[in-house]
Amino acid sequence: MTLAPLPVVAAEFSGTLPPGSGWAALSVVALVIVSLAWYRQRFKKMQRQNILQRRALNSLDSAVLLADRQGHNVLSNQKWDLRIAGTSVVTVAGANAGLAGLKDIVFEEESNRQALQELEVAAAAQEEAEREIAVIDENGHKAWCNISVKPVGGDPPLCLWSLRDADVYDAVDKAIGTEQNLLTEFLDKFPIGFFSADEDGKFVQANESLAGWLGTTSENLIGKGKQIQDFTVSDARSNVVWSILPSGEATGCAEVRLVAEDGRQFDSLVSQTIVTDGASLRTRALVRDLSGERDLVSALRSAEDRFQRLFDAAPVGIALLDTKGVVTDCSAVFAEMVGKTETEVEHNDLWQCASIDDRDRLRRWVTNALETDEIKPLQITLDGPDAMVAAIFGRRYQADDGGPGGLVVHAFDQTEQRSLEEQFIQSQKMDLVGQLAGGVAHDFNNLLTAMIGFCDLLLQRHSPKDQSFADIMQIKQNANRAANLVRQLLAFSRQQTLQPRILKITDVLAELSHLLRRLIGADIELDIVHGRDLWQVKVDESQMEQVIINLVVNARDVVEAGGKVSIKTRNLSRAENEDVRHQSLPKGDYVVLEVADTGTGIPKDIVDKIFEPFFTTKEVGSGTGLGLSTVYGIIRQTGGHIFVDSEVGEGTCFTIYLPQHIANADDVAVEEVAEEVSLSPQPDLTGAGTVMLVEDEDAVRMFGARALRNKGYTVVEAGSGDEALELLAQEGNNIDVLVTDVVMPGLDGPAMIRKVRETHADMKVVFISGYTEDSFRKRLDVAEDIHFLPKPFTLQQLASKVKEIMAEEA
Repeated sequence: MTLAPLPVVAAEFSGTLPPGSGWAALSVVALVIVSLAWYRQRFKKMQRQNILQRRALNSLDSAVLLADRQGHNVLSNQKWDLRIAGTSVVTVAGANAGLAGLKDIVFEEESNRQALQELEVAAAAQEEAEREIAVIDENGHKAWCNISVKPVGGDPPLCLWSLRDADVYDAVDKAIGTEQNLLTEFLDKFPIGFFSADEDGKFVQANESLAGWLGTTSENLIGKGKQIQDFTVSDARSNVVWSILPSGEATGCAEVRLVAEDGRQFDSLVSQTIVTDGASLRTRALVRDLSGERDLVSALRSAEDRFQRLFDAAPVGIALLDTKGVVTDCSAVFAEMVGKTETEVEHNDLWQCASIDDRDRLRRWVTNALETDEIKPLQITLDGPDAMVAAIFGRRYQADDGGPGGLVVHAFDQTEQRSLEEQFIQSQKMDLVGQLAGGVAHDFNNLLTAMIGFCDLLLQRHSPKDQSFADIMQIKQNANRAANLVRQLLAFSRQQTLQPRILKITDVLAELSHLLRRLIGADIELDIVHGRDLWQVKVDESQMEQVIINLVVNARDVVEAGGKVSIKTRNLSRAENEDVRHQSLPKGDYVVLEVADTGTGIPKDIVDKIFEPFFTTKEVGSGTGLGLSTVYGIIRQTGGHIFVDSEVGEGTCFTIYLPQHIANADDVAVEEVAEEVSLSPQPDLTGAGTVMLVEDEDAVRMFGARALRNKGYTVVEAGSGDEALELLAQEGNNIDVLVTDVVMPGLDGPAMIRKVRETHADMKVVFISGYTEDSFRKRLDVAEDIHFLPKPFTLQQLASKVKEIMAEEA
């Protein structure tokens, strides 16, 4: 700080003091002395403050100068003095260590002097500023310094000038440079492209990511004058050379199709801005390669499409439920199963898709499935016009965000399966009933054989004029009626004896047409439609006639006057089986016979019972309940199939499928033999020879033995298979024909014959049974010389069969 000179304290007197002025002079002198003392005290205080300020300035790392607005030196520290004046003594105003000295050491360059002038202007305006200026160091070399000016206020206002070597910040600069290099490398490898172009569209800057996408390097883009337009597809080029945006705008974001040097094209998203560099224009743009995103989006879309196709085309119905059981999404198959659209199903409770009777069960199932991990399948009937039967399976799932999720429901169409199960159960029931009926029929046949046989024996001893003759005939006729009922039971149980022939259904219908018209009456129309070129079938003609008659009579009973009964025939090839409405029909070639009526129809609750024996809806005494069961048994035993379709109030249609039969040489020979036998006259029933009769039923054995003895035969009787073998061991060489029952306690007929063949291989055998011939033939090892006579049989039938066999032996 500059100090003012002390004031003048001495006065020159000339002459003498005026009178009375002594005390005034003394007062002045005293005042001067006091003022001088006060001033010296203040001076010392200011010196102490000056020392403290100097010490504070000297403690700073930088060279510091405190100056006024005009640049006059007020105070400087030792570093400033050493750097500017080459001395450590604090200088005073006007000394060479002030701003004037700073100007002397500034390196002779216009930019340096201009920078120093800018600092002086800032100091005069009491503004803060800093510049990097080259100066001459103590060795006469050029050195860079950071010179700053900062106002500190005061009266008058002062400024603090600071000078520090730039070398102090080299470490910082190196660190900043390193970070900048790392940042540059990071930007080069960043998965976002960056470039800057000038007004001519030439690359000024570009990172390696963008250069790699374009099939080149950043050095080639920048150093070889490459332009933006070189890498854009022609139809996407802007009419402004420096803009990569198709619209030619200066700033914006758009998709641009780029082309690499190797010709590969790819879509990119470009965000562009414009900056000015003096009078020049530059663009700055960020580029994002959309190829990977497009591939990912395409893959996701493809996966979503595949999932949606799988979801919609799955052969099962699929529905997604929330935690409240509401359908959030469903497949087209599921909607079709319930007879609704997907929109109608979604956002509604799942149980609304069930039939009214099953909704409570489905609601409880959904509630339980949402609360427990053990989810059992449920079978219900769905709502809709088809009343489809479905098995419902469920599985809980968690939401992608970890939320509550919901339930995935799969619905499997089980309508056909349930139908097949019901048909199987019905078939099993029919088989069980058939076995029971067959067993009953066998026992009845034994009784009827004895009854009819003994009636024949009695009739031989009574003349037609005898009163007893009529009584015996009455007994025999009722026994024959009972035999007919038994045959119907056997037909139902598929255990009757058939005599199949190769024929055409058209011929059977032609012979029956007149009888059928008389049966249905004149007030009901009978319409018979014959199919063209019907295939042949192999059936028992009489049994087939009974089938047709039974069906037509049943139709007549339910059709009112003016109604109609239709009989139609046609061929059904294997290829056409796909379209047949009876799905359980095995694949094959069939002749179809349909008997339809316009009657009252059959209620659904009893339609499965109509083929059961003794089931009838007619009044008591109007029917036996064996008509349709007989039809069912005959068709099944023939190898065919029968189905019924009925609608209450519209009518009923019975459809019979008979397998096509392709005739061969053996069939033709059998037909010719059968024709010759039917045309030959009835032979004499008497004969001679030894017959062994094996029968466990005493009554049947007694009748048979007496009948054969009456015709001239010698009869050896046996009540069991074991007894027969013993007798054969004694008289085996004398036995001409062996007549045996099939079912016997102990050793049955087929087992006995196998033992007989061991010693008497040529023995003629006749089986008699209430069961069918096929039921025991499969139990024999050989089938030669085996004959069959079904029960009940008459005396004439038994004698005729034995006579026939004896004739073959002769």
